[in-house]
Amino acid sequence: MKRAATARARANIALAKYWGKRDDALNLPAVPSVSITLDPLVTETRVVFDDALESDTFELDGAPAQAGELARVVRLLDEVRSLAGIGARASVSSVNHFPTAAGLASSASGFAALAGAASAAAGLDASAGELSARARRASASAARSIYGGFAELPVGDSDGLAARPIAPADHWDLRVVVAVTAEGRKPVGSRSAMTVSRETSVYWDAWVAAAPSLTLQIREALLARDMARLVPLVEQSFFAMHAVAMSASPSILYWQPASVAALATVRRLRDEGVLVCPTMDAGPHVKAICLSADVERVERALAETEGVLRTVVAQPGPGIEIEVEPS
Repeated sequence: MKRAATARARANIALAKYWGKRDDALNLPAVPSVSITLDPLVTETRVVFDDALESDTFELDGAPAQAGELARVVRLLDEVRSLAGIGARASVSSVNHFPTAAGLASSASGFAALAGAASAAAGLDASAGELSARARRASASAARSIYGGFAELPVGDSDGLAARPIAPADHWDLRVVVAVTAEGRKPVGSRSAMTVSRETSVYWDAWVAAAPSLTLQIREALLARDMARLVPLVEQSFFAMHAVAMSASPSILYWQPASVAALATVRRLRDEGVLVCPTMDAGPHVKAICLSADVERVERALAETEGVLRTVVAQPGPGIEIEVEPS
């Protein structure tokens, strides 16, 4: 047997932040989240199941993946093999068309693409919900990248927990300007950082208690296309997430001097009347969310900010795209 499929999935950025797990074994989130799937932040993954292979292989951005990355990929492949009733090993090659492991949600798009490509290559006719749950078991944020536009990942106790779409990409003409503030991989991976946060942060309990209400308010503002309401809520969610990480022991600080400068630029733009809000994931880059009418002004201001290396403009994009190759 030799069957192959390729999937393209996009990174997503959480407006209502996900940070922390309630169950490590099942990879269940401790708090709900709401996100935008971003185009053109694309991961393209090709999976080939081949009886001639002696072991699974994983190449990321043209180089053999690290041992920890390979182990997570193999776990997802094992799940697919079990469901499909096949024993063939797989060759996996994945390319991120944006920086890897740098706080731009490459694991979300990567595991979403892997779930789609592996399932299709194995002959599984998986629904979007099944793909979302499969991706979530590898990376919780990946559950949201199965869907285009705007999605949410609730809190649940089931191994089948999946994200769900809440609005299509054309629901709201938003833009996300990414201010890239550093090169290379971030110093602390999200998974280990979340564990340390849960176990040691003095703000952990408050974060878990407050996040559901904040997430609901962000969801409502998003569906109502109410930018004035959305801005302070998104900002509060991201500051609260980073406060939890910073107050862990040892403290987890992703920010760089350029991150602070970019945040100050966004504040200045807002003081000048631009409806724009910042957010940051577990990494140094600042993402500024604004209306499409304001994107040129926001991008120019961030590009001129000291320490910002470059900017990337993204918009709400489509969900996962899968192509099965002819046998």
